Amino acid sequence: MNATPLTASQTAAPVECTLPPASERLAYRCAQIGERAFTARDYGATPIRHIVLLRFSNDVSIAAREPMIERFLRLKDECLRDGRPYIRSVEHGRQESGEGNGLGFEHAFLMTFESEGDRNFYVGEPIVRDATCFDPVHHAFKADIGPMLAPQGALVFDFFPACGDAPACPTRSG
Repeated sequence: MNATPLTASQTAAPVECTLPPASERLAYRCAQIGERAFTARDYGATPIRHIVLLRFSNDVSIAAREPMIERFLRLKDECLRDGRPYIRSVEHGRQESGEGNGLGFEHAFLMTFESEGDRNFYVGEPIVRDATCFDPVHHAFKADIGPMLAPQGALVFDFFPACGDAPACPTRSG
């Protein structure tokens, strides 16, 4: 039997399935359904975690940082929707890893929201532009803390707990 080797163009290349960045997916979804639906309490009614890492500018004193950390923690009680707090929990801690991979981030916050809609209402801009569809308290906090942070001094990462790549994962739908 005489076998002819396959050329590179005839071999099956692995198909790469990559999702667009979350910011693009969320902006697209918001544009599809509108900002009111995107920030509704019952939108994506699955708990979601919101991680924020902060790195202050070197010229911001410890004395100036502490009130901002305390203010961040008070957001749980001060951010209201329909007159009630909507942030389920906020945890805070300082960088304590000895691995040397902290990239200068000093503070971590782990927040839990009951739904994507609550998280979207909290985050607001840049995706949600209608001021009636995002939290003015958090918006003011971002404006106040922003100048105190180093360049690229905030890292935000959101995820659905215990979701992974399961087909029922909310991030895998529409």
